[in-house]
Amino acid sequence: MPNDKVLPRNQSLPLFNPHVSDFICETEASKVPPIDAQAEDWFLEARAMEDPEIFVEDRDYKKVVALTRQAAERLHWKAMLNLASLYVEGRDPLYGEEEAVQLVEKAMRLGIPAAYDRMGTYYANGTGVNGDITRAYAFWQKAAQMGNPQAMAFLALKLKVGPRSEGAGYWSNIPVATKILECAFGQGNGLAAYQLHFLYLSPSAATGEIIGPRNAETKNRALKVLHEGVKFGCEDCANALAIEFGSPFDLADMLAPYVDKARGERYRMLSNALGFNPNRRFPNLDKILPLPPADLPPWDGQRKSLLDAAMGVRPPPATPKPSAASLLQKPYFLAADYALRPTGLRFRHGPALFMRHDLPHCLRHV
Repeated sequence: MPNDKVLPRNQSLPLFNPHVSDFICETEASKVPPIDAQAEDWFLEARAMEDPEIFVEDRDYKKVVALTRQAAERLHWKAMLNLASLYVEGRDPLYGEEEAVQLVEKAMRLGIPAAYDRMGTYYANGTGVNGDITRAYAFWQKAAQMGNPQAMAFLALKLKVGPRSEGAGYWSNIPVATKILECAFGQGNGLAAYQLHFLYLSPSAATGEIIGPRNAETKNRALKVLHEGVKFGCEDCANALAIEFGSPFDLADMLAPYVDKARGERYRMLSNALGFNPNRRFPNLDKILPLPPADLPPWDGQRKSLLDAAMGVRPPPATPKPSAASLLQKPYFLAADYALRPTGLRFRHGPALFMRHDLPHCLRHV
């Protein structure tokens, strides 16, 4: 049994082993505690206040910290980790790196996989702890085994190199790297999608040596995983598809089935949007940018309409305008765009108001 007196940051973990023969896929969602509805509202409000569209200087970080702390106090695990980041960034002068580490440790005690991933990063960067890359990899390995997709994508990247690109900190274990990436991809990780498409495109041995040629089947598989990656917010995936459809490097060995500059333009716009705001997700991508052989739906060429369609954002309905015929009828109700304003006249009960429409006639209520 673990020693309760040992701080989670100091716990003993097995060393990272890149030569394992298998990887058992666990999902993070099955490990984290349920999120309180009120805490989620506070968390989302705080995240909205940090929207990349808002200049850093214009963000109310005092309120961001307060809202995030309220959510964290209700054990909202994402808020706990975000609050730790705010402490490290110096957004609250009363708290710093030590408090951030303690907050991550609290999340670790709750069994949250992402907290182990964060502790690995702290050891890698020397944030609140003595830098130790060996311990960092041990924590990342633990996080991946628990189901954290970010740790999976990072470690798999270290395992998917070929024999000519091996170097310090890199190992070749393609079968395990593939399993890890598929597990992370299944949880919506964009980086995993981008890395996985290389493995699907060119079948490799465990050492990284290419053992099979690219063909229509491998290209189609790689194309589909890139497209799904765009839905997950993967800028590299969108950029790769913009090139493949719009301006492929090699027409004789292109990934897309044919050059389609219209598709390339849409992927390019999505790539640029993700470069500015990586928090965007495009769950409705297929409705505005499906893969061939589906036809491209109409689009007005505006950036906002493309992003809204891909994100599933619906614009508010326009206020209906009264018809000429209806204006000649005695109204039974007031249109939504009527407003009240003082008339300047006074009655014994106070100032008189009348309701004004954009048209010349006026209606009174007394």
